[in-house]
Amino acid sequence: MTMASATFKDSCMSQAITHLKVPMDGEQRDACLGADGSVAHVSRVLRMISGRWKLPILFRLFAEPSLRSSQLLRDIPDISQKMLTQHLRELESDGLVKREDFNVQPPRVEYRLTHAGTGLMPVLMALREFSRDHASGPPGNAGL
Repeated sequence: MTMASATFKDSCMSQAITHLKVPMDGEQRDACLGADGSVAHVSRVLRMISGRWKLPILFRLFAEPSLRSSQLLRDIPDISQKMLTQHLRELESDGLVKREDFNVQPPRVEYRLTHAGTGLMPVLMALREFSRDHASGPPGNAGL
């Protein structure tokens, strides 16, 4: 490689690395992009609520303080028992939903939002309003 081509390559590489050009010290960058930064926390919450049926489950449990899985199956069209059970377990594992087993025969199990799940609802409502304010067509086709 000639000296001229090496200089050209270095020049192109330095122009491509734009995130290093943001006028921000390392501490501010870590507050946003670090392991305990804003991006990591928001990404964690998005992983917790990602899944086709998790939002409908959360909104139903917000509307009704306590529901049995049979009621959720009736209220959420097209969800299968398998997917309902899987998503409820994941939401419970993430601390958003509490499963209450009454240890009676016939079995009776109810689901409700935890304190964390209830605390997430204003954020989800704000996302709903953001979608309504920025929609360029029917729901699901927002211009985002």
